[in-house]
This record gives sequence, C-alpha cells and structure tokens, in this order.
Amino acid sequence: MAEDLALDLEELRHLHSIAKRPRTLSLLSSEICNLEKLSSEAPSARAAQIPAPISTGTRVSPSPALTYATLASFSWDQDNDKVKIYVSMEGINEDKIESEFKPTSFDVKFHDVQGKNYRSAISKLHNEIVPEKCKVVVKPKRAIITLVKASKGNWLDLQFKEDKLKPNLDKEKDPMAGIMNMMKNMYEDGDDEMKKTIAKAWTDARSGKAADPLSSYR
Repeated sequence: MAEDLALDLEELRHLHSIAKRPRTLSLLSSEICNLEKLSSEAPSARAAQIPAPISTGTRVSPSPALTYATLASFSWDQDNDKVKIYVSMEGINEDKIESEFKPTSFDVKFHDVQGKNYRSAISKLHNEIVPEKCKVVVKPKRAIITLVKASKGNWLDLQFKEDKLKPNLDKEKDPMAGIMNMMKNMYEDGDDEMKKTIAKAWTDARSGKAADPLSSYR
C-alpha cells in the first residue's frame, strides 16, 4: 500500500508540473495533500469516535401500525446562525410531536393531526447542526423547526449535495481510482481547452506505463 501511494504521489506531482489551468492545478494540489496525509498516518491510528445521537423534544412511542404522510412541501430561511423550516399545517398538538436531531440530520413526526400522522425529515443536511439546541415550536397554523448551525455561514441548500469533482479517497480502496474518476469528470465538464490540457497531461504521464484512460471520452 505504501509503495502504491508513493507511485500515485509521483504521478500526481508530474501532472501538477505540466498542468496550466488554475482549476486543474487547485484540484491536483488538493489530491496531492490528501495522499501525503494518507501516507503519513500510522496504521495503528484509532478511529475517531462518533458522537451518540442526541434526541430532543417530547418522545412518543408510536405503534408499529402507524403510517406517516411525508411533508414534501415546506418553506425555509436562514441567518448566519440558524435555519428555520416552516411547516404549514393546522391542528398540530405540541404534546404529540416526536423530534430527533442528529449532527447531520433531523426527523420530526406530527401525530394525530386531524386524524393523520405526518413526517418531516432530511437524512443528510447541507452542513452540521447542534442537536441539543434545535427545537420545534408550534403556532396556530404552522410548526417551526429551528436548526442551530454548528458553524456560522450560508447554506446553499437544506440537503447535502456531493461534489462529483471531489474524488472518494476511501482508505480501504485504491486512492488512484478516485483520482481517475475526478479527472474523467473534469474532462467531461470542461471546455475544449481544458479537455486538451487534461488529455495531454494524462497521456504524457502514462506514456510507457499504460493506455490513456481517457481515450474512450475523445
């Protein structure tokens, strides 16, 4: 594994030395840093402990037979510290709300609202929140779900959207596979000049080692 990482680093540095476009240089620099970090980590490093989910709000023990209608329609706004989600619905009983907030998700269930059960949930938020500070407030014609941001800043969306240009450097997989996917995505999304730069750099780097992996995209 250490030998493979060393070869990958050497190849990425070569690509970096011949690339010209700022975006390409930035992405290559980022991946070089990632591989250097992987190669320096001790195999005996202990896995980071994941904090246990913190549940807040009134807990209701629903019957296994309960069914929920998903609240797909809602509005939201934000400031630098919080995100507020507005659920328009009359007849909400504050004592029959089940809410669970985790660092990157939330799940709020509204029981017995005019004879029906509703659910508002996002499995992966745009950014992390502080579970113990989040809450649900009931108004006459709506409920307000307040999410407290773990770090200040603007969210582009409520849900997390993965950047396909960022390779997945899973320690259990070949790091070079993620880099190849990144280069292919850059090639597909780039303009003519970027495609020429990437194709030439990739061909020069692989010369004498393997066939050009981007040949099928030309």
